Amino acid sequence: MGRTEQTILTNMCMITDGRGNVVVQEKRSPGWSGMTYPGGHVEPGESFHDAVIREVREETGLLIRRPALCGIKQFPMEDGSRYIVLLYRADEFTGALRSSEEGRVFWMPMTDFDQYEWVPDFALMRRVFEENYSEFCYIREDGAWKSLLYEGEKLW
Repeated sequence: MGRTEQTILTNMCMITDGRGNVVVQEKRSPGWSGMTYPGGHVEPGESFHDAVIREVREETGLLIRRPALCGIKQFPMEDGSRYIVLLYRADEFTGALRSSEEGRVFWMPMTDFDQYEWVPDFALMRRVFEENYSEFCYIREDGAWKSLLYEGEKLW
């Protein structure tokens, strides 16, 4: 077995304002619509750090500083490649919030989460952003997809 595999590298960032609000994005993509955090693909040769700053700026108008890697989401694709999402948190930013072609963005009180429809599996991703989990992944087990959360060891 080789030591390399095809990967798709992406990022997502939870931006907070220190007053209990978070930036959310309303995605309208077929198959992946609903509320989520901003983010996107890492370009070839681009650092992960620079990619999350660029994607947040493109999608929200905000320039984040000191994004902190807080976890990973990953899963195998049907074609044998692996999809990896680097999950970041940021609470330092400048600029004015504005929507983009990726979807409407706005500040939302974290207490209002249950009032919105979220993209598939966001509830588990949210636990990585807000709790002490390091990884959220999917594996194939007995022909079915199974989701797992890790905190040092497999928990769920």
